[in-house]
Amino acid sequence: MPREIWLVFRRHMAVSLRNPAWVIVGLTQPILYLVLFGPLMERIVSSTPGFPQGDAWQILTPGLLVQLSLFGSLFAGFSLLADLTTGVLERLRVTPARRLSLLLGRVLHDTVQLLVQAVILILLAVVIFGLRAPLAGIALCLTMVALIGITLSAASYALALTLRSEETFPAVLTSISTPVLLLTGILVPITTNLAPHWLYTLSRLNPFAHVMEAQRATFRGEYTVDALLTGSVVLVAITALTIWWATTTFHRENA
Repeated sequence: MPREIWLVFRRHMAVSLRNPAWVIVGLTQPILYLVLFGPLMERIVSSTPGFPQGDAWQILTPGLLVQLSLFGSLFAGFSLLADLTTGVLERLRVTPARRLSLLLGRVLHDTVQLLVQAVILILLAVVIFGLRAPLAGIALCLTMVALIGITLSAASYALALTLRSEETFPAVLTSISTPVLLLTGILVPITTNLAPHWLYTLSRLNPFAHVMEAQRATFRGEYTVDALLTGSVVLVAITALTIWWATTTFHRENA
């Protein structure tokens, strides 16, 4: 199976390397937030009570990494719909490759692509805006970004195979991603002192809000159980759930 995963990964990576513009396109929106919203965030953090610990860049940068993950990995299913339309997936069905390998090779490619973008974004925040974060915290945060990428990429492929429609797919994704993004608190953290009670309670139902808190804790160098346990457990659980969903969908649709 590892060789099969590698072959699928290499095929998709070769396509990406022939068109490296994907790096810049995916980073455009987070960089704009970094440049145009970051300076405002510095003033907001210094003058508004209720923000979590850490400076503006320790709060904003992890949020932008989650945004990058959502808008990158969650739309990965478009490539699968294209393969369905052109018959590529039909040809892959007759190969000896396991269905799980066809899925994991794609997911691995999407995750590597996401990590490259995440590293570039962090480097820009460090070099240009003076982000201060421990290397261990950055490494732990990137691990969480990778798991988010795996989760959303797998979910996107499962949803694409379920809907099988290039018209319906983006509409469903937008209706899902917008409330998830807003309730994660990527720009302004949703805390008890900042948000009304109903909004804070609603955000607790969003698993990525807990992951967001854990990522911000890593950028502060806070590695306690209270800071990381909930977000880490939630992230591992939803990753396992989406991999199971995607695997089941691949087996059913490619039987």
